[in-house]
Amino acid sequence: MIPFAEMYEQVRKSALLLATPEPATGLTPRTAVWRKNKAVLWHYPAAEKKYEVPLFLVYSLVNQAFILDLAPGYSMIEAFTKEGYDVYLLDFGIPGYEDKDITVDDYVLNYIQEAGRRTLRHAKANELTVIGYCLGGTIAAIYAAVTEDPIRNVIMNVAPIDFQQYKGFDKLTAAMRDGKADLDPIFDALGIIPAPFIKAGLRMVSYPVYYSPYLSLINRIDNQEYTDYWRRFNKWTQGHVPFSGAALKQLVQDFGRDNKFVKGTLEIGGRRASLSNIDSSLLVICAENDKLVPMELSTAILDLSSSTDKTLEILSGGHATFNAKDGLPGYLSEWLKARSK
Repeated sequence: MIPFAEMYEQVRKSALLLATPEPATGLTPRTAVWRKNKAVLWHYPAAEKKYEVPLFLVYSLVNQAFILDLAPGYSMIEAFTKEGYDVYLLDFGIPGYEDKDITVDDYVLNYIQEAGRRTLRHAKANELTVIGYCLGGTIAAIYAAVTEDPIRNVIMNVAPIDFQQYKGFDKLTAAMRDGKADLDPIFDALGIIPAPFIKAGLRMVSYPVYYSPYLSLINRIDNQEYTDYWRRFNKWTQGHVPFSGAALKQLVQDFGRDNKFVKGTLEIGGRRASLSNIDSSLLVICAENDKLVPMELSTAILDLSSSTDKTLEILSGGHATFNAKDGLPGYLSEWLKARSK
């Protein structure tokens, strides 16, 4: 057991550390090649280009994208560029109240599809590898299901697809599916769903009591490498962004209640978005301890897509499996290398 005086000193140091400016994130060199509203398409050039197929990354709508470029040595984007890939990241930015009417259709057709085509032109490439993260993976999969763009590979990283498999808040979700609980008036009244609401909702389904990370910080307060990493990662876990009310309403109705994407009845811009339209090489990444997106929400795409090259990778960690330390994970490096030549 740690003596009281030593524990007090560790707590004191932690409190002082948290009062200082946070270490910088997003340090990999990049250039903005396209902008729309709050969204930016960033280009991260390969250190030494080895592959003609660029990586088009679609990040989530509920957090900030710097988790993919946390710090040198802890950056998925840096790891991709060091392996010889040109990387393009679609960062949706932080929406304001004026963005309350943006729908899922808008995100798919006017943001992801446009950014994907700009990636092809900028990279002078004939094909794309699309990598979607969390809810960004959901809408990236919809894009792959409706577009005629040349997509060679699709990687889904802890992305929910089959919302019917969600087992949390069973009485509420059952009431929503039966039409007995209607959240539309709330979404309409708010217009844009504030970031604290998003944070509270995600915490309720994952870690309602959030204190263990602070205990880890206190116990390792004298390890600067760890505390720098902890503060960057904690900034991301606390950094939720507002959500368009129209998009959230559509997600609740078409995905949470009716599960249209899995049933093959989803339409985006008048086009049928069927998972069977996806015939690219497919890698689905799940985490066995993911409380936010349990793996059964992600695997339906393996059965319903038309891909003949399908891989399921189950990791031992939690939801933030898209972080990297000292290079790409071996399974991802080998999978991409074999399909990017």
